[in-house]
Amino acid sequence: MSAAERIDLAECYRQQRTDLVRLAFLLSGDRELAEDVVQVVFADVQPRWDAVTDARAYFRRAVTNRVKDAQRRRFRQPAPPSHGASTGIPDVDESWQVVRRLPPAQRHVVILHFYEDMALVDIAELLGRNPATVRSDLHRALDTLKGTMRD
Repeated sequence: MSAAERIDLAECYRQQRTDLVRLAFLLSGDRELAEDVVQVVFADVQPRWDAVTDARAYFRRAVTNRVKDAQRRRFRQPAPPSHGASTGIPDVDESWQVVRRLPPAQRHVVILHFYEDMALVDIAELLGRNPATVRSDLHRALDTLKGTMRD
């Protein structure tokens, strides 16, 4: 990207914030955490903003990594029950509740693949995992979702 095409960080924030908060929320299931993660990611990049060449990819990776870090830290702490936001559409709410109960690795793959429309190879690269493992996680998640939705 040339200097003339480059946007400033504030404009990038305005353009990408909503999508990044949605991604963080889908990955974590926690709206407060999602907001916090996005704020921290934008604050952290400020000193080195000029070195970022692909802002969308950078922020997607940074948000994903921050959510994973937060989940690791919270792993040992019992989480309060989360009722989540209701859409008023029973099928959507039920599906989301099932997706939220998937193990984090499987949930991340499902969200990145179906909500962010990412290819499995790109997901593997983003998560720093083997593509075969990502495919396995997706298949296991889909099997779990199919089984749960039939019940």
